[in-house]
Amino acid sequence: MPNSSANSGLHGFAPYEEKKGEEYMNEKQGQHFRNLLLAWKSELMEEVDRTMSHMKDEASNFPDPADRASQEEEFSLELRTRDRERKLIKKIDKTLELVENEDYGFCDTCGVEIGIRRLEARPTATLCVDCKTLDEIKEKQVGA
Repeated sequence: MPNSSANSGLHGFAPYEEKKGEEYMNEKQGQHFRNLLLAWKSELMEEVDRTMSHMKDEASNFPDPADRASQEEEFSLELRTRDRERKLIKKIDKTLELVENEDYGFCDTCGVEIGIRRLEARPTATLCVDCKTLDEIKEKQVGA
């Protein structure tokens, strides 16, 4: 359930509090992350709808080329942002599939637990901290 207190975490959800000896990625944890991911996706979808409404309402054919250029630049920025959000929605959908298949929370590379705290910070994470660090080091070496 969303928590609107000042200490609420990502997307209005209080961070999951693990109980001592609790099994990793049990049904309760799975439900927590499913709800968090669905709320995040809903927020993104609302933002897409707002952008489309804004662009329709604000679309004008300004006679002044500078005004027209400003509006086109604003729309271009909004569309790039929405494109990133669209990609994020796809990633959220893939993550929700992992939750449904009970494969969520485990590293794609080595299979270890990603960890509740890491998933709270980045619910779509598919790599543990160690594998992500190695991945970033490899990227830097290739990019250098």
